[in-house]
Amino acid sequence: MCSKAVMRTEIDSNDRQFLDELHRLGAASVHELGDQLGVTATAVRQRLVRLEGSGFISRRAVREGRGRPHHVYEVTPVGLRELGDNYSDLAVILWRELHQIEEPEVRRRVLERIKDALTRRYGQSMAGQSLSARFAQLGDALAQHGFHVEVEHDGRLPILRENNCPYLELATHDPRICELEHAVFEEVLGTKIERTQCCLEGHHCCEFTPVSQTA
Repeated sequence: MCSKAVMRTEIDSNDRQFLDELHRLGAASVHELGDQLGVTATAVRQRLVRLEGSGFISRRAVREGRGRPHHVYEVTPVGLRELGDNYSDLAVILWRELHQIEEPEVRRRVLERIKDALTRRYGQSMAGQSLSARFAQLGDALAQHGFHVEVEHDGRLPILRENNCPYLELATHDPRICELEHAVFEEVLGTKIERTQCCLEGHHCCEFTPVSQTA
């Protein structure tokens, strides 16, 4: 049995280029966007409908003179966050510099604080729940933060599956981020888990399951 997790809407490179152009214009009509991008008004409307439905674009009416009002489109705060949501280079630099801290105790304390912060982020109010419920709630929390995850049950044991690695570029440089993620999941779930598949090892996903617990 698989529990479906909510997943943040992802945009492709064409959508990102569209948002970039609209943000550069500030606000634009369908025809203005078509002229700038060199595409038909129909193609622009189709993309606007999809991006507006995802919350990345908003529409407002503009009245000029006595004529009928027309609509212009703008990038929303959610869309602006999406345009700026590319932290991989910064994450690699920060992670590398963190591990270059010379004082072992300072380095340990910083890592512990990062772990605690992530645990609080993904593990709200799980006390007293069954192991299966905790796996499901962790899956939901991860999905709400943009992870592509699902939770299944193999017999009596739940399985948390990450369908893509959220830290792939960082993990490729330093797999210790995987160790941190593992520790956070164990803290949130309140049980020992094992990683039975790993993207870095050539698998199509990362999977976690309890070591020897019943749901």
